[in-house]
Amino acid sequence: MKLLVYGAGVCGSLFAARMHEAGHDVSLLARGERLTALRRHGVRLAEEDAPAVERVPVPVVEHPDGGYDLIAVFVRTHQADAALGSLAGVRGDVLSQFNWAAGPEALGAAIGRERLLLGFPPFGGTMDGDVVRYRGSGPVIRRVAMPVGEPDGRTTPRLERIVETFRAAGINAKAEPRMDAWLRTHAAFEVPLGQAVHAAGGPVALAEDPDAVRGMLHLMRRNLAALETPPVPRAFAGLRALPQGLLVAVLRRFLKSPTAVHSGLNDRSPAAAAELERLAEQLLAPGGVR
Repeated sequence: MKLLVYGAGVCGSLFAARMHEAGHDVSLLARGERLTALRRHGVRLAEEDAPAVERVPVPVVEHPDGGYDLIAVFVRTHQADAALGSLAGVRGDVLSQFNWAAGPEALGAAIGRERLLLGFPPFGGTMDGDVVRYRGSGPVIRRVAMPVGEPDGRTTPRLERIVETFRAAGINAKAEPRMDAWLRTHAAFEVPLGQAVHAAGGPVALAEDPDAVRGMLHLMRRNLAALETPPVPRAFAGLRALPQGLLVAVLRRFLKSPTAVHSGLNDRSPAAAAELERLAEQLLAPGGVR
């Protein structure tokens, strides 16, 4: 597969490295200081706080060429319009890999509806200088699949081909027929979580404030109740059905876990705040929630 990975942050860099290691023709698009670092050292990866750093010599580009079999876009919500606009003249199917609760229509309008697939990365981590420190690959993490789907929910040959290609590269991918509902459900959970973590100063600090966790849970429940479709995956319905005390305890434990600590939740940059703001706007727009 000839693959362009648009976006060289944590998820894009890790995905590009794994696909390159699997033997695919990968180009990782980056700009500015990140482009300079990648040209000098390649993609540098480390599992959580491990001292060992793996170097993967993924080819990097500043601009795409004429066409690809697949373009995987790893950007923040508020950067998606500009990213997709820049790909309008680049041939190839486009797989969105970012938070998005505004429906697939706007994305398809930017690049052509027939080119669009929806997805979401199952991995996360933090940037430590130019080193990607990714979440550990424990048994729970390995069970988390990368959902990929057609905007209309069909099972198509290209969807099956892409999922199989990712699986062969060691990425636990699955076809998701309700990808738009999956993304809206994730946003309904992610916005209160991200905003509460940002306000507290980090996931561990939030875990130490039970009242703040209860307030976050209230907002999650309100968002999920307002969705126009049932939550996807269905397990998110438990956030509405299970007792508050139990959920607060589970959420506090999660916030203290290595999974939360070594994730984008620790990113308190202006870009992270801007993404949450745009995602919250999408949830409140017509079609996002009732």
